[in-house]
Amino acid sequence: MSNTDRVTYLRIALVVVGLIFLIGIYPLTIVWPSGWVWHAGQSDYLRMILGIYATLGVFLLIASRDPLAHRSLIWLTVWSSIVHGGIMAAQSFQNPEHLGHLWGDVSALFLVAIVLGLLTPRGSTALRTG
Repeated sequence: MSNTDRVTYLRIALVVVGLIFLIGIYPLTIVWPSGWVWHAGQSDYLRMILGIYATLGVFLLIASRDPLAHRSLIWLTVWSSIVHGGIMAAQSFQNPEHLGHLWGDVSALFLVAIVLGLLTPRGSTALRTG
């Protein structure tokens, strides 16, 4: 895949992930709480997480305009998704009532990390588009 194609797909992925983070997570907490809500009901924790991810979503949408200029934000998203997903996975195994999260938010975070990580150009190739 050429660098130009990779950046085009990265821009699309950033828009999709940005919109999901901005407006898509909350509906998932309503439709599938066992896969997306760690504490029953509308907890303070849930509002905090929704606020953090909505903010990140806005910045990912901004980054989609010029992904190469925002690689540090993209890599922050990749690595924080891996760490957050890994911690949640361990907690899911420790607390069997949370195993549904392995198929919900844990898998989603790993998918975000994989897609953005594979599409983001690295090293000297990040400076060329073609």
